[in-house]
Amino acid sequence: MFEYKDFLIEVEKFPLNVGPTHPSTHGVLRVLVQLDGEVVVNAEPIIGYLHTSMEKYAEFRTYHQAETITDRMDYVSGASNNLGYILTVEKLCGVKAPKRAEYVRVILAEFTRIASHLVWLGTHAVDLGALTEFFYCFREREYILDIIETVTGARLTPSFYRVGGLAKDFPKEFVEKSKKFIKTFPDRISEYEALLTKNKIWLERTRNLGIISAEDAIDFALTGPSLRGSGVKYDIRKANPYSSYEDFDFEIPVGDRGDVYDRYLVRMEEMRQSTRIIGQAIDNIPEGEYLSYDEYPSYVIPPKKRALTTMEGMISLFKYGMEGIKPPKGEAYHSIENPRGELGYYMVSDGSGFPYRMRVRPPSFCNISALNAMAKGHLLADLIAIMGSVDILLGEVDR
Repeated sequence: MFEYKDFLIEVEKFPLNVGPTHPSTHGVLRVLVQLDGEVVVNAEPIIGYLHTSMEKYAEFRTYHQAETITDRMDYVSGASNNLGYILTVEKLCGVKAPKRAEYVRVILAEFTRIASHLVWLGTHAVDLGALTEFFYCFREREYILDIIETVTGARLTPSFYRVGGLAKDFPKEFVEKSKKFIKTFPDRISEYEALLTKNKIWLERTRNLGIISAEDAIDFALTGPSLRGSGVKYDIRKANPYSSYEDFDFEIPVGDRGDVYDRYLVRMEEMRQSTRIIGQAIDNIPEGEYLSYDEYPSYVIPPKKRALTTMEGMISLFKYGMEGIKPPKGEAYHSIENPRGELGYYMVSDGSGFPYRMRVRPPSFCNISALNAMAKGHLLADLIAIMGSVDILLGEVDR
């Protein structure tokens, strides 16, 4: 008598393209998936569909003009990307921004971190079928963008920082709006968690999926929540403080399993810690100048008031506008804790007004490299949850 298994035919693994135009990839990412039924055997991320050449483009612009490229590289966290770039140029020039400017930079960077995490949470929840969360998250994000616009005049691409400080001082309503936000936002986070954290469907779709160990996360050079979700307590704001982060008291949340759910919990707690940092910075903004022009006149563009009222200031403004600042010959690297992880800039100066070389170490590029290791053995539907938990941005990957 024949058994049913005698009639089974060995079928080749089924290849499937996810993206580069699928909404769940959150950008033009193509994942070449090999399936055994619905089980993922292999998931190869294929990049390069968003050709921007931002690094090369920056080499044909002055140092101040090139700042506008960085916030378009990651348009969800523009102020954060601007900060990493400006700190690198300041390191190249040996310039130190005033304490007042550093505190404002921290506030804007942390607001940007929260806004970025809100975009991630809302879209990640939609991917898994939780539509209400999207509307909640974008409600608070809109308020944050209004605060950023109050200071910088722009919502997504501020380009507000300058070598040696800020483009201008902040208005009075900036402090008022910030205090109002940080007073109410912790309750909003609790609302988000009430919908998801103990939701049975959410737990089924996120727990024990996309697990990556601490050792593997380090080997893949993961950073940010993708690394901390695996239990590695590494955050550049603590490990190598910049822009006065050493002045603030905050915790670094970590996970213990390294799965999709842990990465979710880490980002939720990060929003609380960012609110805590903003509160401390707002209450203790130092008095004084917002631009260190007097200390570094060779590299810092004069404040507009001085440019309009003094001959020296007007000459400097025209000179820097036409020729750009000219850092001494040399090279510099500086990294910051971007919402997705370690964002580093490497700059080389040949003494001219244009960067000789600019190269970026983007967190998304490194984080997406672990997708295959996370996805193997899971269902195709789980691949969507795993991709969302990594939180990549393709403008940063393909720069």
